Amino acid sequence: METKRLPKLGAAAILLISAVILTGCMDGGDSEVEKKTLTIAGSTTVQPISIKAAEIYMGEHQNVEIIVQGGGSGTGIKMIGEGSIDIGATSRELKDSEKEDYPDLVMHEIAADGIALIVHPSNKIEDLTKQQIQDIFSGKIKNFKEVGGQDREIVVIIREEGSGTRSTFEELVMNKGETPNSEDSLQKPSNGAVKATISLKENAIGYLGLGYIDESVKALKVEEVTPSAETVMDGSYPLSRKIYLITKGEPKDAIKDFIDFIMSERGQGIVEEEGFIRVDR
Repeated sequence: METKRLPKLGAAAILLISAVILTGCMDGGDSEVEKKTLTIAGSTTVQPISIKAAEIYMGEHQNVEIIVQGGGSGTGIKMIGEGSIDIGATSRELKDSEKEDYPDLVMHEIAADGIALIVHPSNKIEDLTKQQIQDIFSGKIKNFKEVGGQDREIVVIIREEGSGTRSTFEELVMNKGETPNSEDSLQKPSNGAVKATISLKENAIGYLGLGYIDESVKALKVEEVTPSAETVMDGSYPLSRKIYLITKGEPKDAIKDFIDFIMSERGQGIVEEEGFIRVDR
């Protein structure tokens, strides 16, 4: 009896057949459940909260996969505005231009944070006024001895364009961005990079989210107020902000459920564990 050979299948055909078989399994039985993928992108300040919350949430919701990316607040706002992600993350308020470009964005406040001024632990400075900070970051003050510190030429560290931390800092300290940063400023792509740089440079100064402070750097008082959860919440610390997740329109289904999880007692516990200030107090 003659045996007929089956025609050879190309890789694309095999892939297509595999996809059809997989789809059939997922549609036809209860043994396979289609996964819903959520993508979160934006502020690196918000990332620790999003990552930890996503890990716990996915552990309890096997049908949901959450991908967390950075990119900065501006990127997150643009991407959610254009509908290319499911949830945006920002550590600043929307600009007027962003409100005009994306009028259907909905802000969900999930935490509060303070922006801390940091120096190397060996720096003797303890406190700066907002005017002194502005003068340092604009390049008007160039040596720490001008503000009561050691005779060290100042190296200014700032965040990159699009960073929510930078935008908030410039809003609060640099006359809403009207006072330019020093031309000699060094830009860093994340809070972690700012901290790592200053922990190694005795003559550097920079800023970062309160949740990133540890023993490798020294946080300064601003206008004689120590940056802390208490001073941010009571409004006495001058450099404070709110942290948001953003949706395009009112959230539904898995998106709503994940945001509700972050706002729950457990989710706000994550906010606190990551060094931010819970908003359900």
